[in-house]
Amino acid sequence: MKEKYLPRNCESSVLLGLKRNPVVALIGPRQCGKSTLARKLIESNPNALYLDLERPSDLAKLSDPELYLESKKDKLVCLDEIQRKPDLFPILRSLCDDWGGMGHFLILGSASRDLLKQSAETLAGRIRYETLTPFLFDELSDSDWRKYFLRGGFPRAILAESDAACFDWLESFIQTFLERDLSFWREFVPETMRRLWRMLAYNNAQIVNYSRLASSLGVSDATIRRYIDLLKETFMLDVVPPYLNNLGKRLVKSPKVYICDTGIACSLLGLSSFDDAFSHPCVGSLWEQMVLSNLRGNFPHADIAFYRTSSGAEIDFIIKNKNKTVAVECKVSGSPVVQKGTYSALDAIRPDAAYVAAPVKEAYPLKEKLWVVPLKDLRNIFKF
Repeated sequence: MKEKYLPRNCESSVLLGLKRNPVVALIGPRQCGKSTLARKLIESNPNALYLDLERPSDLAKLSDPELYLESKKDKLVCLDEIQRKPDLFPILRSLCDDWGGMGHFLILGSASRDLLKQSAETLAGRIRYETLTPFLFDELSDSDWRKYFLRGGFPRAILAESDAACFDWLESFIQTFLERDLSFWREFVPETMRRLWRMLAYNNAQIVNYSRLASSLGVSDATIRRYIDLLKETFMLDVVPPYLNNLGKRLVKSPKVYICDTGIACSLLGLSSFDDAFSHPCVGSLWEQMVLSNLRGNFPHADIAFYRTSSGAEIDFIIKNKNKTVAVECKVSGSPVVQKGTYSALDAIRPDAAYVAAPVKEAYPLKEKLWVVPLKDLRNIFKF
């Protein structure tokens, strides 16, 4: 039976990008739904062609890419997993310049290092970037936050028939990622990366301490930084910088690191049920990470930072979107209580609006200009 397609929030943005740019790049982690979205967007277009560069038969068609693509001048060509063939970028630039017009190529990539480096050098002024994350909470018809909290947003995890099936898939995903997807980069040891990834899961949403991680794993600080960069560039980690605008305060200056998805984090932590996850010491950081994932997905072009002073004033996320600034504190409680340090931080930052993201059913005011909001309302935090 064909699985029901769930619409993604970025669909209209991708279609608009194709109307305004010769090339649109849809990037994001493996298995987050890029191929499914691309196929859905082009299925009603008789002049669209889909090539999966992980499929030998499709890759063979590009043995002479210029000759082959020249014959597809009047089609929208979708190239999936384009980081497998980075030498295509100069050819795409040349063809776009020769043809003129818009909407020639939709390219998909799950490893941003090569994709962004190559395209930035060769396709500047011709390409628009869109990022697809695993499912956002408001993209799912099943609004059970507990299920989403445990399984995360990767389609095959959240839509699995059972928690057991979900974690079988997640473990397989982690193994495949370590053994195959990272094989493009040299000086990489899968077992060391797995141990680091698990350590980062235990330190999720914490300020990264490179020296302590290096000491624990018996490697150099430089190796830890390189491995963290690799996880970030393949969308498996999110690194949030500190908010440093207020020069009159003694602010923390090191970044915080988050596992990309709560399902991945739970799998790395060995948590396979909601009861296990909710009673684990990492429950607060898992909720914080889930909020961050939805903020990233809903506001892909916003700047997100955290605020923390040496005296303990703290806000989990400061989001700058266009000309507005919003503060979001995360509390995994049905009756959240805001600490004195949070109010102190709000007084220092003076955002346009402030929210407490909590597992509640409906939004309600906690104090003047401070609202408690459920996960589903995060997309509305700039509508004031």
